[in-house]
Amino acid sequence: MVKIHPLADVQSENIGEGTLIWQFCVVLKNAVIGKNCNINCNVLIENKAVIGDNVTIKPGVQIWDGVTLEDNVFIGPNVTFTNDTHPKSKNTDFALKETIVKKGASIGANSTILPGIIIGENSMIGAGSVVTKNVKPNGVYFGNPAAEKGVLKEDGSIVYF
Repeated sequence: MVKIHPLADVQSENIGEGTLIWQFCVVLKNAVIGKNCNINCNVLIENKAVIGDNVTIKPGVQIWDGVTLEDNVFIGPNVTFTNDTHPKSKNTDFALKETIVKKGASIGANSTILPGIIIGENSMIGAGSVVTKNVKPNGVYFGNPAAEKGVLKEDGSIVYF
């Protein structure tokens, strides 16, 4: 059963079983959300956004058109995604840049993800990072700009460089 807080504005019917959507969320009509997701309060999900199964999105996040979150992704509070390399008001030349967060990746609080980025499978982005380039699978990245600082091992431990 999908649970939607009465103070959420959820227009999409493409939501998987077991998903929870909390108060003050806006989910547009064509958004796709998988099973067993936890969409915390104050989250916006646009029409051309795709969210896999078992995804957690913490408060204050906007999932814009062109953003895909694969299965088992964690998005920390106030993570900022972007989808336009040249944002301007009333931009008639807008070119949507797609961003993909691969299976099992985690993005720490207050990170900013520039458009057109691929965040590799099982990678970790440290809190407050600014991701300007693709992230390797199992990579541990942080800083501004985010740089690879280590590797996430299968047992969950991190080997730093």
